[in-house]
Amino acid sequence: MAASLGSAHAETGKLLLTGGVSTIDGAGGGGLTPWAVIGTNATTGETGFAANITRVSTRDYGLNAVGAMAAFDNRFELSVAHHDFDTGVTGTALGLPGLHLRQKILGGKMRVAGEAILDSFLPMPQIAVGFQYKSLDSSGLDPTLAALGAKRNGVDFYVSATKLLLARGLVVNGTLRASKANQDGLLGFGATLGGARDRYRLMPEVSVAWLINRHLAIGAEYRVMPNNLQDAGRAAGLGEGLRASDWKDVFIAWAPNKNVSLTLAYVDLGLIVPATTANRKQSGAYLSAQFAI
Repeated sequence: MAASLGSAHAETGKLLLTGGVSTIDGAGGGGLTPWAVIGTNATTGETGFAANITRVSTRDYGLNAVGAMAAFDNRFELSVAHHDFDTGVTGTALGLPGLHLRQKILGGKMRVAGEAILDSFLPMPQIAVGFQYKSLDSSGLDPTLAALGAKRNGVDFYVSATKLLLARGLVVNGTLRASKANQDGLLGFGATLGGARDRYRLMPEVSVAWLINRHLAIGAEYRVMPNNLQDAGRAAGLGEGLRASDWKDVFIAWAPNKNVSLTLAYVDLGLIVPATTANRKQSGAYLSAQFAI
């Protein structure tokens, strides 16, 4: 099944959907959280590439994300992503109608133990470590972030464990992330106003997927999010107006072949700047397409 490293593109590769899809941050995994699997179709001795485009629409906000990844020898993964976040009513409330927040993400992942498919009959999961460097572009929100003591760049670190129960068609993943990111970095990193939280915190993330057949999977994810801006918001006289909530989704993924996969999800991103959205939960639709070679 494996080809030499010089034969760059995997024609056989992994079982469909066992390599996950692309997260909104670019890494291989679910939609919201990275998995320990190395993305693309490439297996040992192969190099693979994938690109993705994603749209998330909630009650008050919209996010467009594009990304790409490269995988080497089923051990290393590099990814890039770009976010364009339409602030909607929040930008208008801040006197910045039409405000878009744009963020660049550079990620890396390395498999350090196990092999999800080859070791599927063993209790040992596949384990990987990774990072995501996130940089928020300058915008009209800069003075607000500076007043809250939030930085415009930061790094997430994570460890993931993925277990494929092949006979049952189940994929289970757990990720532990060290992060300062506010709303995935779109509202900066950390905060210092009023003695607010400005240190790394460990955030658990869980994904479960059931492979109905070789082309179709359904599942769910839960991602615990930092709440760094809550205390800063109180100090700024906003009460609970900057409180954050955990992210979650229920998804269906379809891969008609090894080169294309489509993911549709119902997402619940909880509260995002509730001071300007009347405490409405930001639930809505998630649609993503991945193209791999």
